[in-house]
Amino acid sequence: MSARRAAFFDMDKTLVRVNTGRLYMKWRMARGEAGWRDMARFSRWMFRYSLGLLDPSDITRRAVGTLTGIEEATFRRELSDWYQTHVRQHISEAARREVDRCRARGDQLVVLTASTRYAADPLALELDIEHVLATTLEVSGGKFTGECATLCYGAGKVDVARQWAAQHDVDLRQSAFYTDSVSDAPMLEVVGEPRVVNPDLRLGRLARQRGWPIDHWR
Repeated sequence: MSARRAAFFDMDKTLVRVNTGRLYMKWRMARGEAGWRDMARFSRWMFRYSLGLLDPSDITRRAVGTLTGIEEATFRRELSDWYQTHVRQHISEAARREVDRCRARGDQLVVLTASTRYAADPLALELDIEHVLATTLEVSGGKFTGECATLCYGAGKVDVARQWAAQHDVDLRQSAFYTDSVSDAPMLEVVGEPRVVNPDLRLGRLARQRGWPIDHWR
């Protein structure tokens, strides 16, 4: 029997029209858990990241460190509420249609994101996407240790996808990947159907050089 096909979807600015990290910071500010200084720091990180001047693993370490000692179950419940109030309304209608089209075609559906499962799981549930591949956080005794177990980013995202594909008899060369970010270029290179959605400047340039199709989802 031949290997199956999958459709992998990035989350931020692909399935969801916005950067959910910014929504998360606004949510924390509304709860009194962060201030304008924290938002300004986050904005600087995102700006430097967009220019390729900041190592994303450094951003992740700093962000994950703020969760040290927090109960995982509590955080999961809180982010489920955050999703309903801050994220759900930003799902792209074009994304919903494409997910449904891939499902009708018989693809295995996967959210493949550098975000954590706590952010991605509610979205996958909403869109009836069975599989979520995401950054994992280290937990001990039911609480976060402040360390990242697996960073699902860049080449690391390819490693995670390849491991999952081997376990599910999926051929990446027959599969599609939808993303907005140049950081996902390694994953776009290994799938048979690279799909660029709402690209950042660097990915738009690369897509034109490679001849990859560019979609604009709203």
